Amino acid sequence: MTPAARIQATIELIDEMLGQPRPADTIMSAYFRARKYIGSKDRSAVASATYRALRRFLRLAWHLECANARQTGRNLILAELLLAEKMSFSAIAEIFSGTQYAPAKLREDEQYFLTRIAGEFEPVDMPQEIKLECPPEYAEKLRAVYGDQFENELRGMMTEAPLDLRANPRVITRDVAIAELKQHGITAAPTPYSPFGIRVTGRPHLPTLDLFKRGGIEIQDEGSQLIAHLVGARPGEQVVDFCAGAGGKTLAIAAQMENKGRVVACDVLDKRLARSRMRFTRAGLDNIQTRPLTNENDKWVKRSARQFDRVLVDAPCSGAGVWRRNPDARWKHLGPGLDELLPLQANILKSAARLVKPGGRLVYATCSILPDENQLQVEKFLAEHPDFQLLPVQKATSADINLPDTGDYMALSPARHQTDGFFASILERK
Repeated sequence: MTPAARIQATIELIDEMLGQPRPADTIMSAYFRARKYIGSKDRSAVASATYRALRRFLRLAWHLECANARQTGRNLILAELLLAEKMSFSAIAEIFSGTQYAPAKLREDEQYFLTRIAGEFEPVDMPQEIKLECPPEYAEKLRAVYGDQFENELRGMMTEAPLDLRANPRVITRDVAIAELKQHGITAAPTPYSPFGIRVTGRPHLPTLDLFKRGGIEIQDEGSQLIAHLVGARPGEQVVDFCAGAGGKTLAIAAQMENKGRVVACDVLDKRLARSRMRFTRAGLDNIQTRPLTNENDKWVKRSARQFDRVLVDAPCSGAGVWRRNPDARWKHLGPGLDELLPLQANILKSAARLVKPGGRLVYATCSILPDENQLQVEKFLAEHPDFQLLPVQKATSADINLPDTGDYMALSPARHQTDGFFASILERK
């Protein structure tokens, strides 16, 4: 593809993302599946350009609004090229030439709006939350969380997320996995906190590697790996991953248990659980069972009360901690809002707590940085359940984890820890 053809593909993708109530990665996968003639290098270039624009969406949209220009993929990319990429008017006109596969020729009204917005990408009169790509409805909450570090923390959320892997100790050590990756020309290094974490440079296509096929590595952010460590599961124990989803944390927990004992992966989405079974098999783990649930109050929960040593609740949440990976989630509300999520989280935590044995551990986690979904949920649960107590995370983790000191809870951020924005707390039944 020519550079102009790549830009046209980017415009088409963003138009689809603006017009469809689906996540950006889902739309992008479908777009490329329908166009198998696009090669891997071109796919990578188009995907990178698309995500760059999505990470700048609120700022670009602000400029369009100031110029009374419509919010379209074409206008967003025109603004992106002029303001963020600092491309000249003549260079933009050369790309928007109207030749085969290139974007249509610039119209007079487009030339006019480009003239109106020419200048600084983040001008003085742009609101701070827009400069920081912070959804205005969350700005007040996050200012309360971060105080004078608000700008630094939010700028950390604007960066591209790294590619983290977890070495499967049932198959390979981390050092050997790194050496094998390097043999394939992939730059990799240990992550600072997780004893199994590997941080990779670039975006290599890992599924083609034998190391991946034989279950030696899994793609998993270091923060997610740390949540699995907080569960503290030991060989022979009975464990539940109550909101298992695709099974990433389930895999880490089962490997931690040395394939001994039992891990029950639960979720209300049976199809996701079905797909996770392939991951469990590839990792060589057979101590995992899957259990579809009708809802958080499924009858199985009542029948299994107080039978488990460890229970993980990775609750559905706003996803505000993973904006780097899902930049469209800042402005595209695909799931329930906080008014629906908060009571759902409370109900899930309350129901899952029934599974915990006396002396057992309940870990509540989210991929959110909002206190409503994190500390406040835990405080409410403890006030209503005096038979549980909070365990400070630093005191409850093993010595092989270099856990960052964030107080009684684990509260990670891209700016300080180079992980996604994960929260976790450890609650123990007395």
